[in-house]
Amino acid sequence: MQVSNQLDLTGLTIKQIRAMFKQLQSDVLPLHWLDGWLMHVLDKPFMFLITDEDYQPTLDESSKIAAGIMQLSAGKPLAYLTGQQSFWGRHFLVNAHTLIPRADTEILIETILNYAKAQQKIRQTDNNNLVDILDLGTGTGCIGITLALELKFAQVVLVDISSEVLKVAEQNNRRLNARCQLLQSHWFQKVSGQFDIIVSNPPYIKENDEHLANLKHEPITALVAAEDGLTDIRHIIKTGRAYLKDGGLMAIEHGFDQAEAVRNLYLSSGYLDVYTIQDYGGNDRVTLGRYKNCG
Repeated sequence: MQVSNQLDLTGLTIKQIRAMFKQLQSDVLPLHWLDGWLMHVLDKPFMFLITDEDYQPTLDESSKIAAGIMQLSAGKPLAYLTGQQSFWGRHFLVNAHTLIPRADTEILIETILNYAKAQQKIRQTDNNNLVDILDLGTGTGCIGITLALELKFAQVVLVDISSEVLKVAEQNNRRLNARCQLLQSHWFQKVSGQFDIIVSNPPYIKENDEHLANLKHEPITALVAAEDGLTDIRHIIKTGRAYLKDGGLMAIEHGFDQAEAVRNLYLSSGYLDVYTIQDYGGNDRVTLGRYKNCG
């Protein structure tokens, strides 16, 4: 079903609007986006759409619903309409300057939480058992902020090259009371000190990747990297050695088909205990390695 230039929902009930949604849904326009927009405009939970299906939206609500459907049909992600996205059970603000947090990245959080908690137990007799974490290319801050909130013994620095992106990260940092430090820097350029853990979800999509067509509304510089998508990953792995404490952990998210290449980059740079973990869909997603300072 095609969406006409003029979509009039005046007088329709929730049941009738959702019936129309089912005809509109497609690979690029999933039903949960349409329902999510309806919930956002009405400011109601999903169950309201079921229990109050005879509710007739007001003229203002109908107009907003229709305008959103037009944008969703044009490929604009729901998160950019609502201005927020759920990640690890929390709502993070997003805008056109930031990537939308994705569920696939939550496996990175799970892995780092398990590692950090284990390390903290080992070091709990030390005078300083805080864990220092660096989040490179932080975007919305969803990775670093989540780690800071879940690990009360963590000190987290959020780094991004974009001042506009850092504004969003700072908003999320304040809203969620994460107490992270923010730094504008091109990767490690202005970073000082060393860290127990460095995490990054850098650009890793190839410049000619066919999937970019479905990501046209997201910032291209946060998605694409040269040299088969490995330019930034290569830089982070090599340069990051000087910013890791002895035995520190590097964890990088990458494409499902890049795991072997990324493992080889770790190994050729002298990292130990290199391994890849899969996301919840069974795809290779994050590769980790520890670096021992031989000096």
